[in-house]
Amino acid sequence: MEWYEALGLLLGSILALMAIGMPVALAFLAANIVGAWVFMGGERGIGALLNNGLGSLTSFALVPIPLFLLMGEIFFHTGLGGRMFNAIDKLLGKLPGRLSYVTVLGGTGFSTLSGSSMGSTALLGSLMVPEMNRRGYKKHMSIGPILGTGGLAIIIPPSALAVLLATLARIDVGKLLIAGIIPGLILAAFYLATIFIQTKIDPDAAPAYEVEPMTLGQKLSLFLRDVVPMVGVMVVIVAMMVGGVVTPSEAAAFGALGVLILAVIFRCLTWEAVKKSIVGALRVTLMAYLIVFGSATFSQLLAFSGASSGLIKWATGFDLEPIAMLLVMFGVLLLLGMFMEQISMMLLTVPIFFPLAASLGFDPIWFGLIMLLALEISFTTPPFGLLLFVMKGVAPPDTTMRDIYMSAIPFILCSLCLVALLILFPPLALWLPG
Repeated sequence: MEWYEALGLLLGSILALMAIGMPVALAFLAANIVGAWVFMGGERGIGALLNNGLGSLTSFALVPIPLFLLMGEIFFHTGLGGRMFNAIDKLLGKLPGRLSYVTVLGGTGFSTLSGSSMGSTALLGSLMVPEMNRRGYKKHMSIGPILGTGGLAIIIPPSALAVLLATLARIDVGKLLIAGIIPGLILAAFYLATIFIQTKIDPDAAPAYEVEPMTLGQKLSLFLRDVVPMVGVMVVIVAMMVGGVVTPSEAAAFGALGVLILAVIFRCLTWEAVKKSIVGALRVTLMAYLIVFGSATFSQLLAFSGASSGLIKWATGFDLEPIAMLLVMFGVLLLLGMFMEQISMMLLTVPIFFPLAASLGFDPIWFGLIMLLALEISFTTPPFGLLLFVMKGVAPPDTTMRDIYMSAIPFILCSLCLVALLILFPPLALWLPG
């Protein structure tokens, strides 16, 4: 069988199973079993494939995923996240568009910890958009920042999605997490500058309103009590990873412990919150482990059937510069993002794209960061980006899809500017891990 026939059989069976409604992880597992029967000699091949797949689940690099997810769930269910949101809101005072800034700053913290762009968009859309509408904010000032927070959440550590990508691609988890710090801060600055420019161009887009005056001492007390502890947990675990004091797995454990201690100190840790946190983290962890299993077996089948080597030879046979090939892969991810969620996209593309990137001479950490940004941008790309429809579902009834599209565009442009900067200046991503 030619390589393109093998690739067509594997990908075609996966897409067909997904089209009839089978869950992504199970679709990959079923297609892998069929592929093992065809390419690896029937029952014996299936047994060998399953044994190799189970071995991928014993990787120590997977440990941060459930711990980071547990950290985010506790942060949300105990109300610590709400305290931080309210504190940032009060500290910004009469700043024009302050609720938009609150959304970017507070939403990024929650999205990063939760590891779910769709979940955080749904939460922020249902909480913040009605409040901003009540305050007279125009739709692009309320919807745009919420859609933009996902781009920050996916690259600023601790990011469960970055851990999963590094595990699937078999690259250093800690380096990929650390690589996102400087680009994440640059993207945050782009977002804040976008909000500032929008309020300067159209002051009526975010009208000022009276707030309860606070003395400097009250502001300092509020900041130290409700912001520093929450942000401090993230800063400490990132600093420990950067300094080489702990591994990503140990940092995740310290992070979960830190949030638990904060919940005890603030007297908001209840059995109900613990139960919901554990169930939420367990649900996503099981899905992630199934996906790692499916990806490991899929990669082996691509290699065994000759599909991956054939595809790489075919792709590199074109007279294209490496950057042009990078843009092609970037475009494929944007297209897939209109129909699939991020983890499914990673499962489908990582086994193909990372070997291709290696053959083109790209640094795997740098390419991983580019891929993470592409995954997130694709989620908000009109007309079919999935986050756009999530926002439509939770936004007020008078919100049109055109409103959502126009709100997303400035923040998409910010992310694209960051991608361009990373292509022009790779040390932005590689200096800190090095």
